[in-house]
Amino acid sequence: MPRTETPLHAADISAFAKSLARELKQAHDTLHRLPGHVELLNMLARASGHRNFQSLKARPPAPPPPAAQSPAALSDTAVRALRQFDAQGRLTRWPIKYSVQRLMLWGLWMRFDGKRRYTEREVNEVLKAWHLFGDHCTLRRELVEMKMLERSDGGAEYRKLPRRPDAEAMALMRALRERA
Repeated sequence: MPRTETPLHAADISAFAKSLARELKQAHDTLHRLPGHVELLNMLARASGHRNFQSLKARPPAPPPPAAQSPAALSDTAVRALRQFDAQGRLTRWPIKYSVQRLMLWGLWMRFDGKRRYTEREVNEVLKAWHLFGDHCTLRRELVEMKMLERSDGGAEYRKLPRRPDAEAMALMRALRERA
């Protein structure tokens, strides 16, 4: 069963945290146990200014973010890959699913200039600038293995290989450009 996303907005995160802490303490003092799933959902909704979780869900839906306005253009895998990037287009984590990994590499591939040659240090600098999880070596290796970057013998020189992304990768790259 697909999950329906329910956005939660807190105008003041400090007041949200204090309200939630107060409710958790009160629930623990009176019930002598941690709150259940539904109780916790209601606490979160009340801390953000709603009567309960149902009233939070009953709100009219917010307009979709700019990158998600054309969901028909993105496949499920592309949507999963797009979720791995933050608002600035930086990769936030390396997913487990192979198909998502392969698609995400296109988002990094497009950051390289096809007309120039890079040293390993320069490749690392580009990758470090466009990811947040601290493993540029894995990203560099995967780009070479997927034949998106070419590495000279000895690793002294790298260059972006001309590739033709499929429709799914093109849609992902378009969504990433729209975010910037």
